[in-house]
Amino acid sequence: MHPIRKKRLTIVLFVLAGLATAVGLTTYALRQNINLFYDPTQIAAGEAPLDTRIRAGGMVEEGSVKRDPDSLRVAFRVTDYNESVEVEYVGILPDLFTEGQGVVAMGRMRPDGRFVADQVLAKHDENYMPPEVSDSLKKAEAMGKTRSDSGSAY
Repeated sequence: MHPIRKKRLTIVLFVLAGLATAVGLTTYALRQNINLFYDPTQIAAGEAPLDTRIRAGGMVEEGSVKRDPDSLRVAFRVTDYNESVEVEYVGILPDLFTEGQGVVAMGRMRPDGRFVADQVLAKHDENYMPPEVSDSLKKAEAMGKTRSDSGSAY
C-alpha cells in the first residue's frame, strides 16, 4: 500500500474511533439521566424498575395524606382510579398540593412497593394537568368503562 494512503487510512480510523467513543459516552450519559413516566396501574403491575429514577403521577387520593408532626415526612397515595401507589416524601410540598389534585412525583421504587419521591410537582392552576397524568387518567377511565360494561349481571 502506498504510504500516503496508509497515512490517510490511519487518520480515518482514528477519527472513526473518536466518533464511536463520543457517541458511546453521550448515549451512556443520556441513559443515566432519563426519567420515564409510569402511572399507578403500571407501577402496581410491576412494570416500573426498582432503584431507577422515574416519574409517577396521578391524582392524590382523598383522605390519604398523612403528615409526621415531628418532621417533614409526608405519605400519600397517588391513583389513576384503577390502582393506587403509596408515595413517601421528605420535604416541603408545593403550595398547590392538595387531595384530589394532580401531581407528578420523581423518585425511586422500593422493593416493598412504595415509591420514595425526592421531588413532588403539583399542578399550577385549576385547568392544567400534566400531559402524562391526563393521558393516564383517560386510559384508566376507558379501561374502567370496558370492565364495567363487560361484567354486566343482567
